[in-house]
Amino acid sequence: MTGREICRRFKSAGIENYRFEAEILAEELSGRSYSDETDYAGIEPAVKKREEGYPLQYIIGKWWFWDCEFIVNENCLIPRADTEILVDTTIKLLPKGAYFADLCTGSGCIAISVLRTRKDTKADAYELYKDTLKIASENAELNNVSDRISFFCGNVLDRCVPNRKVYDAIVSNPPYIRSDVLPTLDKTVGFEPKAALDGGADGLMFYRAILDNFTGNLKEDGFFAFEIGYDQAEQLKYLSEHRNMRCEIKKDLCGNDRVAVVRFEQKFV
Repeated sequence: MTGREICRRFKSAGIENYRFEAEILAEELSGRSYSDETDYAGIEPAVKKREEGYPLQYIIGKWWFWDCEFIVNENCLIPRADTEILVDTTIKLLPKGAYFADLCTGSGCIAISVLRTRKDTKADAYELYKDTLKIASENAELNNVSDRISFFCGNVLDRCVPNRKVYDAIVSNPPYIRSDVLPTLDKTVGFEPKAALDGGADGLMFYRAILDNFTGNLKEDGFFAFEIGYDQAEQLKYLSEHRNMRCEIKKDLCGNDRVAVVRFEQKFV
């Protein structure tokens, strides 16, 4: 199968960035540079899976985020460019020598990317699922930060962080999609773990739990930083204000609300 044929099939399947994906798939699975005329033998099963909606990232077993490479499979969400806004915000706000927590760590892409850039920091990462936590641990080793991060298995909806742990920041990209919206998402998203997407009836279940359960684990001058849905800014402000905290919203490159930074009220006085 030639590179041109892969492009044609991806285009017919309605894949938006069909040439880009054809190039990545061919190069990663063959170990050869892409060209329209090259014959990529043995690639047919992978092409068929992608035509059927299976994510390219899971097919090649990795993806790129920030300045890092991450192992990915069906046990974790695929890192997305929008989440880099959360990473950038965290890097800029963390004090020197910071110790922070990453809740619902998934692939570990947030904590690991921060650690790669801010070599003066350390982190704890929490995740409910052991298979997912294993991926995050492997990614820490892959990106040479395993000596500055510790991994813990725990449910963020409960008090999974010991009282003795106090952080400069608690960051999270939790599940935040409303349960009734999940069936309407692109079919590619359907292959990703539902538990990492489902934020409950109003999409806010995890934000409430984090703000209620872990405020005591945050230093007085510390902050929460969350990735949020494009339509959740006002709801995050409401949740924060009713817990005597203040919420600042940061937008992504498309102008959509993307990150909520939440601090104790007195820090805004």
